[in-house]
Amino acid sequence: MNPYMKQHEAALESAPQQAEAWALTMAARRLAEAKNSGEAATILAAVRLNWRLWTIFQANLAGPDCGVPAEIRGNLLNLSNFVDKRSVALLVDADPAKLDALININRQIASGLLGDARPVPASRAPEAASHATAA
Repeated sequence: MNPYMKQHEAALESAPQQAEAWALTMAARRLAEAKNSGEAATILAAVRLNWRLWTIFQANLAGPDCGVPAEIRGNLLNLSNFVDKRSVALLVDADPAKLDALININRQIASGLLGDARPVPASRAPEAASHATAA
């Protein structure tokens, strides 16, 4: 692993909310790129990536040591249930128009994790993503 990636991973490990926001922002960016491409294979790959991310969130939220307040945990689990259903629908029919909800959910949750009430635009996704996918 190159030194840049080691430093990047260390920074993400020290601030889990920032790491989660970064992951959500990157997934939203990939979903938006897939929507713009309109290609079924690109849409399916982006949806699968996003679904895996939300599955990780679900597992953490359902765990006994989850420190997230009960009301927020319930809301996030409800959102992840929606993400599950929308992901399955997209795997059956890769309709680009169905991606908007997932993109918006990811951006809004990322914004909240960063303590910002405004949505996170795709252009604010960390530049490290291009390095991480190339490595």
